[in-house]
Amino acid sequence: MISHILAIACSCLCIQPAAHAQTTVPAKDTIALQHGAHRIGVRTDADMARWRSLRFGQFIHWGVYAIPGGEWKGKTYNGAAEWIRSWKELPHEEYDNLYRQFNPVNFDAQQWASQAKEMGAKYMIITTKHHDGFCLWPSKYSKYTIAASPYKKDLLGPMVAAYNKAGIDVYLYFSIIDWSHPDYRASLKTAADSAANKRFQVFVKNQLAELLQRYPTVKGFWFDGTWDDSWKRDGAFTDELEQYLQSIHPGLVMGSRLRADEKGARHFDSNGRLMGDYEQGWERKLPEKIEDVHGNDWEAVMTVPENQWGYNAQWAGHIKTANELLEMLVKSVSLNGNFVLNFGPKADGTFRTEEQQLMTQIGQWMKINGEAVYNGTYAGFEKQDWGYYIRKAGTDSVYMVVFNIPVSGSLRVKMPAHTSLVSVSLQQQTLTPELIGRNEYFIHLSGKQSDTPVVILLKTTSGENKEKGNFEKAKT
Repeated sequence: MISHILAIACSCLCIQPAAHAQTTVPAKDTIALQHGAHRIGVRTDADMARWRSLRFGQFIHWGVYAIPGGEWKGKTYNGAAEWIRSWKELPHEEYDNLYRQFNPVNFDAQQWASQAKEMGAKYMIITTKHHDGFCLWPSKYSKYTIAASPYKKDLLGPMVAAYNKAGIDVYLYFSIIDWSHPDYRASLKTAADSAANKRFQVFVKNQLAELLQRYPTVKGFWFDGTWDDSWKRDGAFTDELEQYLQSIHPGLVMGSRLRADEKGARHFDSNGRLMGDYEQGWERKLPEKIEDVHGNDWEAVMTVPENQWGYNAQWAGHIKTANELLEMLVKSVSLNGNFVLNFGPKADGTFRTEEQQLMTQIGQWMKINGEAVYNGTYAGFEKQDWGYYIRKAGTDSVYMVVFNIPVSGSLRVKMPAHTSLVSVSLQQQTLTPELIGRNEYFIHLSGKQSDTPVVILLKTTSGENKEKGNFEKAKT
């Protein structure tokens, strides 16, 4: 297996993608594609089912960009901190030598994993390298790695081991953009550019295979920087690369950011079919209704400030609270999605105080109420203003997660057709619902105030409601 991984050639492999059950009836394609989507409907295998059940993840952006932390020589960079190398105020030569200062002596993989577990995260995504090309592992295909820093030691290995020991799955972020590589091209204008791009593709393929060889327990890749014209112009390579990685590591989960079809369409091919295992278009935003996700698996990634991923010394603008982030998590799960919250550690390997506080606050709620989140799905109930419904997958248990308690203290519940309400409970205390209409109830809360979201469990069953009541339709 190892010799097969390392013997990587530039030529494309003719590997058929694994077959998965189809959940929708395929519509007729209008455009003939050789490198479009290879599956109709969601993946139904065990690896994808596991990803889907986890629901809550932690994203970590970490690299040498944590050293300037969004500032340089008294000036503030207004973009995302990890993009600071692209800023005209910071000369490339100066940034490219910051690795000589990168020495995270306070990095403690066990502590990171413990904090993530306490927060309630079930998977994490770590930046193996960002657009600057600096590798957190000692890649044999690059000299611009942690091995050349004062720290010298691999950062990814201890991280993967610690998170796995804590019961947390690990996914690897990988940027296709690589400002440090001499063959990287954003666009291909000449024959020399095209030749360089072919060499760069081999480099990308080598590094990805190396990561799978070094860290075989990882569950998937999270790709970034695939919007450049040079990447979009070679749909055949992106297709071959996806299938190649799956051949090395069957069951690997990869979202829609990797692929392009032969016409340059990303995420969705030119026929509108999702490429990849889940939709990754939800960055710092969420869908509003179930129809917005078109039956696809999907994942939202969210920052705490407006747009800061890597460490920034000065957080500006609105800083999201634990309750705001919990609402985003619950809303995502209620719409059949996963939610991933980002953190940007400092250059020394520690988290800022605000991030640690958020992890603690979110974790306190998740410790009591996480059952409503993990393995949660769309419930099929009519949305109400008080919050969100989440159904425990494969069961008749539906959780009401209440963020806005009405001044009346009464929560309206409308049962779907052919569904009956069996019981209602709040923290194992039985509540008595009031029938107010056909298949419609009020659930009354005795206490009208709460500092955190309230979770109520509904036990339901299939069949018509026997409590008919005396409700006559209006004659209009």
